[in-house]
Amino acid sequence: MTAVRGIGFDIDHTLAIDNRLERVALLRLLEFVLARGGRTLGTLTDEIESIDALLARQRNGEFSIDQAVRVFVTEHGLEPDRSFVETFRANAVEMVEEFVVPLPGVKRMLETLRRRGIAVAVLSNGWNPLQARKAIQAGFDGPVLVSSEIGERKPEAGAFDLLAARLGTPPDEAWYVGDDPRVDVAGAQDAGLSAIWINWERKEYPQELAPPRYTISTFDELLELVPAPVYAL
Repeated sequence: MTAVRGIGFDIDHTLAIDNRLERVALLRLLEFVLARGGRTLGTLTDEIESIDALLARQRNGEFSIDQAVRVFVTEHGLEPDRSFVETFRANAVEMVEEFVVPLPGVKRMLETLRRRGIAVAVLSNGWNPLQARKAIQAGFDGPVLVSSEIGERKPEAGAFDLLAARLGTPPDEAWYVGDDPRVDVAGAQDAGLSAIWINWERKEYPQELAPPRYTISTFDELLELVPAPVYAL
Protein backbone atom coordinates (compact mmCIF):
# COMPACT_ATOMS: atom_id res chain seq x y z
CA MET A 1 0.00 0.00 0.00
CA THR A 2 1.33 3.42 -0.94
CA ALA A 3 2.41 5.56 2.03
CA VAL A 4 0.27 8.53 3.03
CA ARG A 5 1.61 12.00 2.20
CA GLY A 6 -1.49 14.12 2.79
CA ILE A 7 -4.67 13.92 4.85
CA GLY A 8 -7.92 15.79 4.27
CA PHE A 9 -10.54 16.30 6.95
CA ASP A 10 -14.24 17.01 7.15
CA ILE A 11 -15.21 19.63 9.76
CA ASP A 12 -18.61 18.93 11.29
CA HIS A 13 -18.59 15.88 13.57
CA THR A 14 -15.00 15.21 12.51
CA LEU A 15 -12.83 18.09 13.73
CA ALA A 16 -15.57 19.76 15.75
CA ILE A 17 -19.25 19.78 16.64
CA ASP A 18 -21.31 22.90 15.97
CA ASN A 19 -24.29 22.17 18.24
CA ARG A 20 -26.88 22.88 15.52
CA LEU A 21 -25.48 26.34 14.90
CA GLU A 22 -27.38 26.96 11.65
CA ARG A 23 -30.65 25.77 13.16
CA VAL A 24 -30.26 28.24 16.03
CA ALA A 25 -29.22 31.01 13.62
CA LEU A 26 -32.49 30.52 11.71
CA LEU A 27 -34.48 30.52 14.93
CA ARG A 28 -32.82 33.82 15.82
CA LEU A 29 -33.62 35.10 12.34
CA LEU A 30 -37.26 34.24 13.05
CA GLU A 31 -37.30 36.98 15.69
CA PHE A 32 -36.18 39.44 13.00
CA VAL A 33 -38.86 38.10 10.63
CA LEU A 34 -41.63 38.44 13.22
CA ALA A 35 -40.52 41.97 14.06
CA ARG A 36 -40.95 42.82 10.37
CA GLY A 37 -44.53 41.49 10.32
CA GLY A 38 -43.98 37.82 9.46
CA ARG A 39 -45.94 34.90 10.85
CA THR A 40 -45.04 31.68 12.67
CA LEU A 41 -45.59 28.19 11.31
CA GLY A 42 -47.05 26.94 14.59
CA THR A 43 -45.29 25.59 17.67
CA LEU A 44 -41.56 25.64 18.35
CA THR A 45 -41.50 21.97 17.36
CA ASP A 46 -43.09 22.87 14.03
CA GLU A 47 -40.48 25.56 13.46
CA ILE A 48 -37.56 23.25 14.29
CA GLU A 49 -38.84 20.45 12.07
CA SER A 50 -39.29 22.89 9.18
CA ILE A 51 -35.81 24.36 9.68
CA ASP A 52 -34.15 20.94 9.87
CA ALA A 53 -35.88 19.85 6.66
CA LEU A 54 -34.84 23.07 4.92
CA LEU A 55 -31.19 22.74 6.01
CA ALA A 56 -31.14 19.09 4.91
CA ARG A 57 -32.21 20.17 1.42
CA GLN A 58 -29.51 22.85 1.38
CA ARG A 59 -26.80 20.41 2.53
CA ASN A 60 -27.86 17.96 -0.18
CA GLY A 61 -27.12 20.63 -2.77
CA GLU A 62 -30.69 21.51 -3.71
CA PHE A 63 -29.96 25.21 -3.24
CA SER A 64 -27.46 27.60 -1.65
CA ILE A 65 -27.63 28.87 1.92
CA ASP A 66 -28.78 32.27 0.64
CA GLN A 67 -31.63 30.59 -1.24
CA ALA A 68 -32.48 28.58 1.89
CA VAL A 69 -32.83 31.79 3.87
CA ARG A 70 -35.10 33.25 1.19
CA VAL A 71 -37.29 30.13 1.29
CA PHE A 72 -37.43 30.43 5.09
CA VAL A 73 -38.53 34.06 4.93
CA THR A 74 -41.11 33.35 2.22
CA GLU A 75 -42.58 30.48 4.26
CA HIS A 76 -43.05 32.97 7.10
CA GLY A 77 -45.03 35.40 4.96
CA LEU A 78 -42.52 38.06 3.88
CA GLU A 79 -40.71 39.07 0.71
CA PRO A 80 -37.11 37.91 1.16
CA ASP A 81 -34.94 40.97 0.60
CA ARG A 82 -31.16 40.93 1.05
CA SER A 83 -31.32 42.14 4.65
CA PHE A 84 -32.57 38.74 5.82
CA VAL A 85 -29.68 36.91 4.19
CA GLU A 86 -27.14 39.34 5.59
CA THR A 87 -28.65 39.08 9.07
CA PHE A 88 -28.57 35.29 9.02
CA ARG A 89 -25.00 35.13 7.71
CA ALA A 90 -23.71 37.64 10.25
CA ASN A 91 -25.46 35.88 13.13
CA ALA A 92 -24.19 32.44 12.10
CA VAL A 93 -20.57 33.55 11.81
CA GLU A 94 -20.73 35.44 15.11
CA MET A 95 -22.04 32.29 16.82
CA VAL A 96 -19.03 30.13 15.90
CA GLU A 97 -16.98 30.87 19.00
CA GLU A 98 -19.96 30.16 21.25
CA PHE A 99 -21.26 27.03 19.51
CA VAL A 100 -18.33 25.21 17.85
CA VAL A 101 -16.38 22.84 20.09
CA PRO A 102 -13.25 21.00 18.86
CA LEU A 103 -13.22 17.24 19.32
CA PRO A 104 -10.79 16.09 22.03
CA GLY A 105 -7.20 15.89 20.83
CA VAL A 106 -7.71 17.60 17.48
CA LYS A 107 -5.12 20.33 18.00
CA ARG A 108 -2.41 17.94 19.17
CA MET A 109 -3.19 15.60 16.28
CA LEU A 110 -2.81 18.38 13.70
CA GLU A 111 0.47 19.57 15.23
CA THR A 112 1.82 16.00 15.23
CA LEU A 113 0.90 15.40 11.59
CA ARG A 114 2.71 18.56 10.56
CA ARG A 115 5.82 17.52 12.48
CA ARG A 116 5.69 14.21 10.64
CA GLY A 117 5.64 16.00 7.29
CA ILE A 118 2.02 15.18 6.42
CA ALA A 119 0.18 17.84 4.41
CA VAL A 120 -3.29 18.63 5.78
CA ALA A 121 -6.35 20.39 4.38
CA VAL A 122 -10.08 20.60 5.02
CA LEU A 123 -12.76 19.68 2.47
CA SER A 124 -16.27 20.62 3.58
CA ASN A 125 -19.70 20.97 2.09
CA GLY A 126 -21.11 24.30 3.20
CA TRP A 127 -20.53 28.02 2.81
CA ASN A 128 -17.93 30.58 3.75
CA PRO A 129 -16.97 32.38 5.85
CA LEU A 130 -18.82 30.00 8.20
CA GLN A 131 -16.84 26.83 7.46
CA ALA A 132 -13.49 28.65 7.52
CA ARG A 133 -14.36 30.12 10.91
CA LYS A 134 -15.37 26.67 12.18
CA ALA A 135 -12.03 25.26 11.05
CA ILE A 136 -10.15 28.01 12.89
CA GLN A 137 -12.23 27.41 16.01
CA ALA A 138 -11.30 23.72 15.80
CA GLY A 139 -7.61 24.65 15.78
CA PHE A 140 -7.04 24.18 12.05
CA ASP A 141 -5.06 26.89 10.28
CA GLY A 142 -4.37 25.23 6.94
CA PRO A 143 -6.20 25.41 3.60
CA VAL A 144 -9.99 25.07 3.72
CA LEU A 145 -11.88 23.98 0.58
CA VAL A 146 -15.60 24.70 0.79
CA SER A 147 -18.19 23.51 -1.72
CA SER A 148 -19.77 26.94 -2.18
CA GLU A 149 -16.42 28.28 -3.44
CA ILE A 150 -14.86 25.35 -5.33
CA GLY A 151 -18.03 24.48 -7.25
CA GLU A 152 -17.88 20.80 -6.27
CA ARG A 153 -19.61 18.92 -3.46
CA LYS A 154 -18.80 15.71 -1.66
CA PRO A 155 -19.32 12.91 -2.62
CA GLU A 156 -18.50 14.10 -6.16
CA ALA A 157 -15.08 12.93 -7.31
CA GLY A 158 -14.21 16.44 -8.43
CA ALA A 159 -14.25 17.68 -4.83
CA PHE A 160 -11.73 15.05 -3.78
CA ASP A 161 -9.60 15.67 -6.86
CA LEU A 162 -9.32 19.31 -5.81
CA LEU A 163 -8.44 18.22 -2.28
CA ALA A 164 -5.62 15.95 -3.51
CA ALA A 165 -4.30 18.76 -5.70
CA ARG A 166 -4.32 21.15 -2.75
CA LEU A 167 -2.50 18.59 -0.62
CA GLY A 168 0.07 18.24 -3.40
CA THR A 169 -0.33 14.46 -3.54
CA PRO A 170 -1.76 11.96 -6.02
CA PRO A 171 -5.05 10.50 -4.77
CA ASP A 172 -3.50 7.14 -3.87
CA GLU A 173 -1.17 8.90 -1.42
CA ALA A 174 -3.96 10.86 0.27
CA TRP A 175 -6.33 9.92 3.08
CA TYR A 176 -9.65 11.50 3.92
CA VAL A 177 -11.10 11.51 7.44
CA GLY A 178 -14.84 12.02 7.85
CA ASP A 179 -17.88 10.86 9.78
CA ASP A 180 -20.39 10.32 6.96
CA PRO A 181 -20.20 6.84 5.37
CA ARG A 182 -21.70 7.92 2.06
CA VAL A 183 -20.53 11.49 1.59
CA ASP A 184 -17.08 11.15 3.15
CA VAL A 185 -16.03 7.49 3.02
CA ALA A 186 -17.65 6.28 -0.20
CA GLY A 187 -16.97 9.59 -1.93
CA ALA A 188 -13.27 9.54 -1.05
CA GLN A 189 -12.83 5.91 -2.02
CA ASP A 190 -14.60 6.36 -5.34
CA ALA A 191 -12.13 9.18 -6.10
CA GLY A 192 -9.14 6.96 -5.33
CA LEU A 193 -8.31 8.21 -1.82
CA SER A 194 -8.10 6.01 1.25
CA ALA A 195 -10.98 6.71 3.60
CA ILE A 196 -10.78 6.86 7.38
CA TRP A 197 -14.17 6.68 9.09
CA ILE A 198 -14.19 8.53 12.42
CA ASN A 199 -16.94 6.93 14.47
CA TRP A 200 -16.77 8.48 17.92
CA GLU A 201 -20.59 8.38 17.99
CA ARG A 202 -20.53 4.56 17.77
CA LYS A 203 -22.85 4.26 14.80
CA GLU A 204 -23.42 1.19 12.65
CA TYR A 205 -21.68 1.28 9.27
CA PRO A 206 -24.07 0.71 6.31
CA GLN A 207 -23.67 -2.88 5.15
CA GLU A 208 -24.34 -1.96 1.53
CA LEU A 209 -21.23 0.24 1.33
CA ALA A 210 -17.65 -0.87 0.89
CA PRO A 211 -15.89 -0.60 4.26
CA PRO A 212 -13.36 2.18 4.92
CA ARG A 213 -9.65 1.47 4.99
CA TYR A 214 -9.64 2.20 8.72
CA THR A 215 -12.18 3.03 11.41
CA ILE A 216 -11.13 5.20 14.34
CA SER A 217 -12.88 6.73 17.33
CA THR A 218 -10.08 9.03 18.57
CA PHE A 219 -7.32 11.06 16.98
CA ASP A 220 -4.70 9.08 18.88
CA GLU A 221 -5.78 6.10 16.77
CA LEU A 222 -5.22 8.15 13.62
CA LEU A 223 -1.70 9.07 14.75
CA GLU A 224 -0.94 5.39 15.34
CA LEU A 225 -1.68 4.76 11.66
CA VAL A 226 0.68 7.49 10.41
CA PRO A 227 4.34 6.54 10.86
CA ALA A 228 6.66 9.00 12.52
CA PRO A 229 9.66 10.00 10.39
CA VAL A 230 12.90 8.09 10.92
CA TYR A 231 15.93 10.33 11.21
CA ALA A 232 19.41 9.09 10.39
CA LEU A 233 21.91 9.29 13.26
